[in-house]
Amino acid sequence: MKKLFQLLIPAQTKKIMKILGIETSCDETAASIIEINEKEGSIKPLSNIISSQIALHSAWGGVVPNLAAREHLKNIFPVIEECLATAKATLAEIDLLAVTHGPGLIPALLIGTTAAKTLSYVWRKPLLGIHHIEGHIYSNFIHKNIQDIQFPILCLVVSGGHTQLVLMSEHLHYEIIGQTQDDAVGEAFDKVARMLGLGYPGGPIVSTLASQANPVEKKYTVQFPRPMLQRDDFDFSFSGLKTAVLYYVKKNTAALSDPTFLQHVCYEFQQAALDILIEKTMRAAKIHHPQTILLAGGVSANTELQRQLAKKIAADLPETNFFFPALDFQLDNAGMIATAAFFRHQKEQHPEKLLSTWKDMETKANLKLETIL
Repeated sequence: MKKLFQLLIPAQTKKIMKILGIETSCDETAASIIEINEKEGSIKPLSNIISSQIALHSAWGGVVPNLAAREHLKNIFPVIEECLATAKATLAEIDLLAVTHGPGLIPALLIGTTAAKTLSYVWRKPLLGIHHIEGHIYSNFIHKNIQDIQFPILCLVVSGGHTQLVLMSEHLHYEIIGQTQDDAVGEAFDKVARMLGLGYPGGPIVSTLASQANPVEKKYTVQFPRPMLQRDDFDFSFSGLKTAVLYYVKKNTAALSDPTFLQHVCYEFQQAALDILIEKTMRAAKIHHPQTILLAGGVSANTELQRQLAKKIAADLPETNFFFPALDFQLDNAGMIATAAFFRHQKEQHPEKLLSTWKDMETKANLKLETIL
């Protein structure tokens, strides 16, 4: 660990930029080094290290903030060291540090931001704080050429804490044209899993069981509601869908031991949620005419959402490009934070001031997604 605190002279500006990202907003301790070749316009990860806490929190049925912070404190510097070693990058080669400073769990965020501030001070490296959702949006640029993704962009953000439709006219310009009025879709997935006794994290388990269901099986029949689907805005609501599942499960508690019943409920719930997400996205796309539609956030890992949204876009909007993040960057990771930092750094009018960011960077649990003008 001593080598992390060696005093360094700031690197000279160069065409190939290496950015070290740090992410600790919830229960993943992550560090990544992203290399950007500005001449070629390429963005590629040199390392992407993630220390998961799923085993710790599964016993509690969800993330316990103080336990998460304790694990982050234990793992943060070993993860950063492994990140550097995997990337075969020296400290002198790092041009910029980036860290998630919100939104998220304050005890968890503070570990990452404190580590980043310390390294910025000791290494004399510039530091940028990055919005967690901004990171998810920019995860779509990893493994791509910067010019591959054309503006305007419509991004469907789906995660445990957010469900939003974000319109982007250019880099770092965000207009939230629709968002959930209650539960986020990822939260709904987890709560349905809990109703069915499926464990934590619930989203992947629900998706797996849904994929095993036979939709023409008549042993159980139910169709859950699609809240707000008929409204002409782009907002979402998942609390009514979640409640409908709860009432149905309570009426059929004896069937909870039947694998077919569990598959059936997961399939019908998931399809209702996907119908809402896809219909609202397509409606927004037909009005705002984006050149590109992006999928971002932890629920972007849902392969059925990827498949159905891609199919709908290809059929109804064949001139519109559709992207979702590479597999390793769909869930929380630090590569997305480093990538977003590159675009923020490009618009920074006084980059020399980033050398003193460590003095006053604020950590905010409810940080808003802000546009850079």
